[in-house]
Amino acid sequence: MTIKVLLNPYSNRWNAKLRWPEGESALKAAGADFSLDVSEDAGQLEGLATKAVRDGYDTVVVAGGDGSIGEVVNGVARDWRPGEEFPAKLGVLPMGSANDFAFAMGLPLDLNEAAKIIASGRSKQVDLCQCNERLFLNNSGAALEPYVTTKQERIQWIKGAMRYLVAAAWAIMDKPEWQGQIEWDGGKHSGPLSLISVGNGRRTGGFFMTPHADPFDGKLTLAFGYRSTRWGLFSALPRAFKPGKGSYVELPGMCEVNCTRVLIHLEKPSPAHTDGVLYERWLTDFDYRIFPATVPVLMQ
Repeated sequence: MTIKVLLNPYSNRWNAKLRWPEGESALKAAGADFSLDVSEDAGQLEGLATKAVRDGYDTVVVAGGDGSIGEVVNGVARDWRPGEEFPAKLGVLPMGSANDFAFAMGLPLDLNEAAKIIASGRSKQVDLCQCNERLFLNNSGAALEPYVTTKQERIQWIKGAMRYLVAAAWAIMDKPEWQGQIEWDGGKHSGPLSLISVGNGRRTGGFFMTPHADPFDGKLTLAFGYRSTRWGLFSALPRAFKPGKGSYVELPGMCEVNCTRVLIHLEKPSPAHTDGVLYERWLTDFDYRIFPATVPVLMQ
């Protein structure tokens, strides 16, 4: 097993840089033989991941958060085509703010335990998702969800999951909304929309936006809906922390479905993201699809 570790030092507001000595020691203690590349600019991880695969590394480990994982997956898959074997195994040293993908995979947040899993080389095939031209492993969204991301990127004084909660409250006060159409396997919706979330994992930013998603079932989980007042949105917020019964998707105006294809058209542009990374421009049209059991992820 040839391992390339890609470190995003900026993850969790530079906390990953501070934690890297701990991660390095954990990997060495676990017996993992690896080389390291460090991202120096926003977006550089994708290119580093492509280079790692082309240089012959069969395992790429992300030392960072969910956005870092999303960038690396796109870089590893640069020369990949659907139906082909995925070019490399993916490992995770969770150093992000929310670590939602690690949660979805049942990976430990303790770096020593995570390093042991990486050194073992054991993997399981995880579904891979796509929104337009970008791939993602955990979550994507439009409307309120990425609108929250635009807010949290402006918050510099809070670290960790609390930053997402403050950003959500800030976004709800703005009460953004859209008109649009959504189509999925055997179903469709037309009308006002507050939020649209497409999940492979159940959680994003600490919120269970697609609480019944399963990254091994070959299905996208689509959650969407409309709340007509700020109070309606605020009353849904605490229920977004519920992973099961009592979830916000049970509220009037909310819907959650499992499907293999989602097409969305919005009448005005919306911010959009994949794995927490915002698109550079706001979008009106979205094409989601899924590639079942595609990415080998190192796990127990």
